[in-house]
Amino acid sequence: MLNMNVAVIADIHGNLQALRAVLRDIEARGVDRVIVNGDLVNRGPDSAAVMQELLERENVTFILGNHDDLLRLWQERSEDLPPDWFTDPFWEATAWNAEALDRAGLLYVPQGWAFSEVVRVEGLPEVLIAHGTVDNYREGLSDRMSAERLRQVSGGHRVLVGSHIHRPVMHRSGDTLVLNTGGVGVSADGDPRAAYLLLTSGPGGWEPRIVRVDYDHAGSLRRFGESGYLRTGLSAEIFRQELLTARSLYTPYWAWTEAEALPRTPATWDHFLAAEPTFRPV
Repeated sequence: MLNMNVAVIADIHGNLQALRAVLRDIEARGVDRVIVNGDLVNRGPDSAAVMQELLERENVTFILGNHDDLLRLWQERSEDLPPDWFTDPFWEATAWNAEALDRAGLLYVPQGWAFSEVVRVEGLPEVLIAHGTVDNYREGLSDRMSAERLRQVSGGHRVLVGSHIHRPVMHRSGDTLVLNTGGVGVSADGDPRAAYLLLTSGPGGWEPRIVRVDYDHAGSLRRFGESGYLRTGLSAEIFRQELLTARSLYTPYWAWTEAEALPRTPATWDHFLAAEPTFRPV
């Protein structure tokens, strides 16, 4: 059996400082293969630099994430997106990142990336990797997914790896090992460090480990202001607060405004924080 170390990284979201720290850690471990499981871009201010940094490296496999796709859809004014998004100031952060990627000539690079990848090593179970699931890059793979749904998305594979939820997971469901990489660029589990998945081949099968990496967190936060990104408005500020708190803020706020039929504005953001003190940012 071939000995192999595979690093699966994802959800970098324009956080260049976090990416560079993770890549240094990967190099120090002598990893054989790096798989980037989507969402290199958006949310953070350095999308183009993150993508360029990874494209310049050898032996890297890329998988498409929803944000990698979203920026193209935005720039094309795609009919796949709600038309009112294009006139809503809440989406200025997305527009800013789409423009940055377009200027760098990188907007369409992700269109050549596969939706999933299967890692095959002789003598070991195949590993199915997708940003969300093989059916939907926005469907989070986790310990909360039903056994029935896991069977549907596994395609018969016994080791499944997802990302998207920014929360590391190591879970067994029957004979299926369910893994989630967590996020390099922003976490949603209260731990501000970057996270990625290391898979090591062993005599008993794949040995998974969630690796946490310290990085220049303060430097990443400064980039929101230095780059001019914060001037795009509320979304950028929410993303900055997620980086500060290592908590999911954007998604629950979005769900709340949808449920209450409210506009996404600084006033409703303040109202949301007052009503949900556990989400109050630093």
